Amino acid sequence: MNRRRFLYDLSMFSGGLALAGSGLMRRVAAFEQDGDLSKFRAFGYGELVPTASKNTGETILSLPKGFEYNVLGRVKDTMSDGRPTPPLHDGQWAFRVGRELRIVRNHEVTNGHIPREGAGIGSKNHYDEGAGGGTTTLVIDPKTNSVIRDFVSLSGTSTNCAGGPTPWGSWITCEETTLGAAIRTTARGQKRGGFSKPHGYCFEVPAAANSEVVPVPLKAMGRFEHEAVAVDRKTGIVYQTEDFSTSGLYRFLPNKKGKLAEGGKLQMLAVKGRPQFDTRTGQTVGAKLETYWVNIDKPDPEEADLEPNVVHKEGFEKGGCTFARLEGCDIDAKGTVYFTATSGGDKKGGQIWSYQPTGRDIGILTLVFESPDQKVLHMPDNICLMPKSRRIMICEDSDYAGQQSINHLRILTEDGKVADLAQNISKEFPRSEFCGSVFSPDGSTMFVNLQLAGVTLAITGDWSKFRA
Repeated sequence: MNRRRFLYDLSMFSGGLALAGSGLMRRVAAFEQDGDLSKFRAFGYGELVPTASKNTGETILSLPKGFEYNVLGRVKDTMSDGRPTPPLHDGQWAFRVGRELRIVRNHEVTNGHIPREGAGIGSKNHYDEGAGGGTTTLVIDPKTNSVIRDFVSLSGTSTNCAGGPTPWGSWITCEETTLGAAIRTTARGQKRGGFSKPHGYCFEVPAAANSEVVPVPLKAMGRFEHEAVAVDRKTGIVYQTEDFSTSGLYRFLPNKKGKLAEGGKLQMLAVKGRPQFDTRTGQTVGAKLETYWVNIDKPDPEEADLEPNVVHKEGFEKGGCTFARLEGCDIDAKGTVYFTATSGGDKKGGQIWSYQPTGRDIGILTLVFESPDQKVLHMPDNICLMPKSRRIMICEDSDYAGQQSINHLRILTEDGKVADLAQNISKEFPRSEFCGSVFSPDGSTMFVNLQLAGVTLAITGDWSKFRA
């Protein structure tokens, strides 16, 4: 896709975002003349300035004037259950449980991809004692954005990357690995695997749980390198992304709505009339692709121990389409799913897609945005929809080889502009990605993690003052 084609196609916005108007066309024409990418930048909340944390005084973020943040849930801090806070904070969600505000948070711990004695982050109910991933739950005081209590809520899983909330008040946490008992040997001779249990599953954690839950792998939902999920409130269908170089978009049709452990059917997205369609490059922003779903007959293959994308291969052989590293996803009230392909696009800077069901087994796939340059958007990862708007909050996980990693929280507007909300300026962890962006149920606070720094940040400000 050349520059002229990309910018022209920005005028065709669809997939639930507002259609761009004549203003965007004027920006396209201007860009044709001078190549100024700033014409595709939104004002947002204004210029970012280094900002000290309210509660600790340390300067981790640049934010717009008038915005502030608290640091909470830091790695190694002792939690209320006496356990140390695990590292590598990742995907999370905020829930209202009675009168409490709770966050269920992932920890993407890999243990070097091998089992380690005593790795479980909890004290009981480990799925696999040699695996160090899982979830913690934080009970937050919404008036002060401070932690009232916190504890391990899932232990013994591996590489818990993202996930998604359910309409019935739970968090689905996803393992981004399929390692199991078998031993894999990498090209560099590194040994991986040897676990006592197979990995590569989703697990459900009720937000109301007050201690470690008994881990139940949701095997019918598939064994692959999971990233995130989004649940349709009306149908109970669970959409799932896969973080692999050749990945699929999946949906899980539960046998019983809200009862995921009772099984169901796994399917992978395919483009009508274009079997094995490759979305990774050469795509047109705004073009509508008619889609359908192909059945996955072996959602839990033993071969996944050694072949992490074996589920995708089955779907691909049946005509399913391929994406580049699918990561974050979220769903709106109308059932439209938005998801990111973090390294997709001709510039490998990332794509944002939408899937809109139009019938029981059919829908429309739309490329909502493709980054024309890393200065505009730099490898989108986790996303969430901003309350009372059609804007998308994007966590960057910049990973361009040989280039300086500068990660932002970005905002994609309805007309295809990108604004900045925050920049990681941590001196100790300057390359840390943002992840786990989520708004509190009342929309007043946005919680987000800096993964390598091992902190959760609570950002507040006047969210109504956004300017496109």
